[in-house]
Amino acid sequence: MKLLFICTHNRCRSILCEAITNHINDPRLHAYSAGSQPAGEVHPLSLKYLAARGIPTNNLHSQSWDDFANVDIDLAITVCDSAAGESCPLWLGKASKVHWGLTDPSKLSGSEADIEQAFNDCITAIESRISALLALDFESLNKTDLITALNKIHSDADKGSKY
Repeated sequence: MKLLFICTHNRCRSILCEAITNHINDPRLHAYSAGSQPAGEVHPLSLKYLAARGIPTNNLHSQSWDDFANVDIDLAITVCDSAAGESCPLWLGKASKVHWGLTDPSKLSGSEADIEQAFNDCITAIESRISALLALDFESLNKTDLITALNKIHSDADKGSKY
């Protein structure tokens, strides 16, 4: 299944999702990330905290969702509320779409320790959601049941965490 993680600027949360999903290295999933208004660079703390967990960052870059018009995306997952409210490009029409809102750790202020904790909490939340996705027999689910299961993963995560 080809996943496209979307946030407006494609510099933090969607990048984290792409890197983590691909690092898990399950042959059933391949992740990409993009933004509707890409910043053009990955947030340096995203790179720092991924690297601290041993997750490769060398192929990560901020890019437009238009760059994926020729990729057959199966599932588009928005991870920021503003991207969830945007109209997706027409070429994404056949892809299933869900929203897995995540708090943006790059927007938080506080001590270095607070910011590190926010990034680590976000990374842990993403790992948990991807693990829950991989626990599904998603290849055998129809589109409606898949979306229901993915929405449940998000709502279950919301009950247990601010991320």
